Amino acid sequence: MQTLEPEGQLEPPVPAEEKINWKRFALDILETVVLAVVLFVGINTVSARVRVDGFSMRPTLDDGEFVLVNRLSYRFGEFRRGDIIVFHFPMDPNQELIKRIIGLPGDSVGIANGIVHVNGQAVSETYIAETPNYSGDWRVPEGHLFVLGDNRNDSSDSHSWGLLPVENVVGKAVLIYWPPRMWDIIEHTDTRTLIAIQ
Repeated sequence: MQTLEPEGQLEPPVPAEEKINWKRFALDILETVVLAVVLFVGINTVSARVRVDGFSMRPTLDDGEFVLVNRLSYRFGEFRRGDIIVFHFPMDPNQELIKRIIGLPGDSVGIANGIVHVNGQAVSETYIAETPNYSGDWRVPEGHLFVLGDNRNDSSDSHSWGLLPVENVVGKAVLIYWPPRMWDIIEHTDTRTLIAIQ
């Protein structure tokens, strides 16, 4: 005896493969790229990343450390003695150096017998590797800074190549972020109140 299937009954539909919406995929990729570019430009507008090359800032900073720099520090604030800054080297603007501000516009800086004097007052410098074995006198004109490395006798700085034009300043160094074991906020010794050495 033959069994007949009831009329009108169809086989269950096979689920169709999910189609990729290529337009949506392309739009997602484009949005991701645009966001990455905006973030990159934004981050580089307010900050810079610099590798310390050499030993001129020992013991504060060491060779091979990577430092985060705040580019906006001096757009909204003033230079201070003791600030550690990154700048384009006046003799080779493609090269970036990192040093400490010692003299501001209008200051007189003198170095003699291993002691730095600003406006006639000796500065107590607990952050240097050793006292400077050179001497000299400088008057800092408007629009310039006098900068020195903390490793005074192994640093190419204002004592050897002259004063730094303020327009060369990239920004203020704020923290060491690499290598991770050296991660630290950079201490800027405020020397506005100069401590006379007896």
